[in-house]
Amino acid sequence: MEVVLANPRGFCAGVERAIAIVERAIALHGAPIYVRHEVVHNQYVVDDLRRKGAVFVEELSDVPEGSTVIFSAHGVSKAVQREAEARGLRVFDATCPLVTKVHVEVRKMRDAGREIVMIGHRGHPEVEGTMGQSQGGMYLVENVADVAGLEVRDPQKLSYVTQTTLSVDDAAAIVQALKNRFPAITGPKKDDICYATQNRQDAVKFMAPQCDLVIVVGSPNSSNSNRLREVAINVGTETYMIDNAAQLRAEWLAGKRRVGLTAGASAPEVLVKDVLGRLRDLGAERVTQLEGATETVVFTLPRDLAARSDNGPR
Repeated sequence: MEVVLANPRGFCAGVERAIAIVERAIALHGAPIYVRHEVVHNQYVVDDLRRKGAVFVEELSDVPEGSTVIFSAHGVSKAVQREAEARGLRVFDATCPLVTKVHVEVRKMRDAGREIVMIGHRGHPEVEGTMGQSQGGMYLVENVADVAGLEVRDPQKLSYVTQTTLSVDDAAAIVQALKNRFPAITGPKKDDICYATQNRQDAVKFMAPQCDLVIVVGSPNSSNSNRLREVAINVGTETYMIDNAAQLRAEWLAGKRRVGLTAGASAPEVLVKDVLGRLRDLGAERVTQLEGATETVVFTLPRDLAARSDNGPR
């Protein structure tokens, strides 16, 4: 059995930045540091940060007065920002800069008097944060069927934005449906789906047809990891998503000659290595790294956290 590794896979710049913000806040200000929502959607990462002193909460009301709170990489609504300010909490914002870009687009579109269609998954924190950038004037669609039933005030003043971690193909189909129904609709100057989501999906599209089985490393609540699983399934390859090596089942490998392995943008490489070790235990003899896009994107930390040497606070 041969294992082929998708490239790129695993952590993106936004996830690396979000984790670094939590770790540096703990180093500078001491535990506990409160984090609103899971900073990224990966159980291993969340458990590791919890051991270091992070306390994860869903509501700001769970954060004691005078504490430090970090907003997750998915972003938050204006209402949450106002609540944190009103309570005098020290805030570090770990929102991915590519999500912030969408928030800025929403504000500009609303300032221009346009209504906005948000393409995304209901209940996902990124969608809630983006929808919460405006008091009204926004509509959520999750699929092409939703577009057929959408009623807006003025089809001539309509725009759309998307969740950054969608399936590229699914989003394109929904955008086309919107354009067919509302010919005057306008979108952002640059696609909202992030570079890492695009690259990882492209890598799976290249890898999956070459494989008898694809394993995606990612937590169940990770949108981008679930999209990788769907991309592989849509290619026609048997696919499973697992959180860690312990969830890999030997019977999945029966008769398989080539197994593809990838990881969502919130899954650390250590988990990929663990799964690779388990695959070797179960008979994998060769590992091949596929070629793919080279990622050089780096996002800077907030100024108050970046001013720290390796030896501690300056």
